[in-house]
Amino acid sequence: MATKHENGGGTVLERQEAKLKPPPMYQVLLLNDDYTPMEFVVAVIQEYFNKDRETATQIMLKVHRDGKGMCGVYPKDIASTKVELVLTHARKAGHPLQCVMEEA
Repeated sequence: MATKHENGGGTVLERQEAKLKPPPMYQVLLLNDDYTPMEFVVAVIQEYFNKDRETATQIMLKVHRDGKGMCGVYPKDIASTKVELVLTHARKAGHPLQCVMEEA
């Protein structure tokens, strides 16, 4: 009869390696639409992603030109929270701005 220690030697090492792997990171993206004012998008980027006005304007222009723009890369929970905050803020202001996250 084998003890758990004899069988589990490799699995302990595998579990330790899994713990050392960094968590997956997620990009938070804004998507272009034809209705949300550019100034509102700049303000959202400044408020929720802590960007200065110039950087926020550059991200907004990328969203406008390319259809989407990345606002930041975060662990899953933080990215999810930022998406929800932006969507809630946009809806309360009456704008259809879309904010999504995808694995980086």
